[in-house]
Amino acid sequence: MRERNIAVAIVLSIITCGIYAIYWFIVLTDDARLASGDQQAPSGGIAFLLTLVTCGIYGIYWAYKMGKTLMAAKQKNNLPVEDNSVLYLALQFLGLGIINYALMQNDLNQIARGGQS
Repeated sequence: MRERNIAVAIVLSIITCGIYAIYWFIVLTDDARLASGDQQAPSGGIAFLLTLVTCGIYGIYWAYKMGKTLMAAKQKNNLPVEDNSVLYLALQFLGLGIINYALMQNDLNQIARGGQS
């Protein structure tokens, strides 16, 4: 797991017309799975495929589940815990997935740094 620059990821997602956002979705899922130690959760590739096959319905569930996974990862790494599951769910439902990605990446960056700032 490594830190990613959120601004660069957003710009790349826009410039590539969403292709980088697909990659970002996959690595976010894999990094959260790794950080939480939850090996039962689907990999990023499977989560993307399920989102594609269900025309985005799985993506709404994915956002909620990522909130729970990131909460578990923060607990595991002794960081201040907050449950953003409902926020992620609402943003995803409203079509603001890129904001979710940025918030999730911020949490993962914090875990990668070991909780500093």
